[in-house]
Amino acid sequence: MIPVILAGGKGERFWPVSRIKRPKQFLCLDGSDRSLLQATADRLLPMAGDWSGIWVITASHLADGVRQQLPELPDENLLVEVEGKDTAPAVAWATLEIAKRHGDDAIVGFFPADHWIGEQDKFIQTLKAAEVLAVEKGAIATLGIAPTYPSIGYGYIEQGEAIGSVDDLTAYNVTRFTEKPDQTTAESFISSGKFSWNAGMFIFQAGVALEELRTHAPDIVNPIEAKGAAAYPDLVKLSIDYAMMEKTQRACVVPVTFTWDDLGDWNAMERLHKQQHGDVANVELGQHVGRDTTGVVVYNTDDSELVVTIGLEDVVIVRDGKATLIADKSRTQEIKQVLKTLKESPEYRELL
Repeated sequence: MIPVILAGGKGERFWPVSRIKRPKQFLCLDGSDRSLLQATADRLLPMAGDWSGIWVITASHLADGVRQQLPELPDENLLVEVEGKDTAPAVAWATLEIAKRHGDDAIVGFFPADHWIGEQDKFIQTLKAAEVLAVEKGAIATLGIAPTYPSIGYGYIEQGEAIGSVDDLTAYNVTRFTEKPDQTTAESFISSGKFSWNAGMFIFQAGVALEELRTHAPDIVNPIEAKGAAAYPDLVKLSIDYAMMEKTQRACVVPVTFTWDDLGDWNAMERLHKQQHGDVANVELGQHVGRDTTGVVVYNTDDSELVVTIGLEDVVIVRDGKATLIADKSRTQEIKQVLKTLKESPEYRELL
């Protein structure tokens, strides 16, 4: 398999630690010394064989950061988009380039750079099963995460008839993809037992995906095939879900059993910490002294600084340089709106 890491995201909900040139995928969020991007590459290396088999696609302002974080990555395997146009152009461009170098039969996998995945052995087992499906059935395989609660923040995949099993993992035809539902719909999805969360991980043969893209998204793949990265300014902004996955008849889903989190905002730190360390009163990444404080997430990028809390509950406190975030845990999604305000104020733009 040739894994492609999608590393162009912003991760704005992790501000103030996540900045324009230091997005979420460049951060170490699990207490280790490896960033999310580095951990993603580490996970995929066994499937690629060596660094020559891993590709990364990213934005132009992040390219130097990717090179610093992944010095082993061959420069010819780094694709740099002149501007972000969502995942459909990224998948199309990378697949075209890999097909040129390795042929239409090459197995390609796409993986977001900013997710956390546990249980490496189960992850590799799942990728190998998806690889078999791609080769033997010409499938475009997607990995479905078993839902743990009725989330309204994720897309969902409905599984249809079983199409086969590989190494005790059963794959199903995809009945439909559904974008972020309302609460009642999400609850009905969970109770049916037929839905997985869409984690945005795909495995297919290059030629199969290009055929589907030429059928369903010619306005994206044809200009890129003709002009490469120079086509980007004229492309529509579109996700691969809308461009291909919702339209193709080749999609299948492999429900997975490994632990996964997309680390969508600061609340994910609590979920991640509990998976690793069990229940704790507070999540502390940095020096913290608390009095009558519970359910607080503290993240401080400077080990010499101390955060002291008194009488707080369910609050996120993040300290980075000249910026400090203090927010109710139930309102961390509003960070993106705050950043819009900062962008409009010249005196705060250096903090973006």
